[in-house]
Amino acid sequence: MKAAVVVFPGSNCDRDAAAALRAATGRAPAMVRHRETELPDVDLVVLPGGFAYGDYLRPGAIAARAPAMRAVAAMAARGVAVLGICNGFQILTEAGLLPGALVRNAGLRFVCREVGLRVGPARSPFTAGYAAGAAIRLPVAHNEGNYAADAETLARLEGEGRIAFRYDPEEASPNGSAGGIAGVLDEAGRVLGMMPHPERAVDPAVGGADGAALFAGLAGALPG
Repeated sequence: MKAAVVVFPGSNCDRDAAAALRAATGRAPAMVRHRETELPDVDLVVLPGGFAYGDYLRPGAIAARAPAMRAVAAMAARGVAVLGICNGFQILTEAGLLPGALVRNAGLRFVCREVGLRVGPARSPFTAGYAAGAAIRLPVAHNEGNYAADAETLARLEGEGRIAFRYDPEEASPNGSAGGIAGVLDEAGRVLGMMPHPERAVDPAVGGADGAALFAGLAGALPG
């Protein structure tokens, strides 16, 4: 699997994402700056976490209009897999590549801790490394991670099996997301946005490895 990581001013998880991809694939991903108008020929594009453009206006609002995002949108339209993590998820919603929006956490506080998740029944390369319904733990670190959408959109996501990850209902929600949603897919199942950070959970030596299966599953599911 060949991958690229898009780096925006204020990204701070780009190196973590690159390390996770290299561990899963044995090759370093291409690091693409936000001003680039073309991306290399890859199987996966990652939009990393951070505070792109300082989260001015709204998180992801300015980054969604960066030159590189036009290329990302074109690649997604061709079926190239796109993964947006935390700030990357916010960018995907602002760019219209995923429905809904990420708004202020219900508690109006930045949340930084490990959370329990349940893997949804979604059939996509992003969940290929997990069994449906599997319980995993990943870290979150966000201030605007509260997923919001109208009732029709939420019903469609549910009915089409596009909720890839939910916060474990047995734990307190970290942000108040509708339906406990932690990650959603586009209609084709090729674009995933998720608030938790799988790239920060790929090595037991630094707190856990439940995120490694996401990258290993992608490496096995996508051509390379």
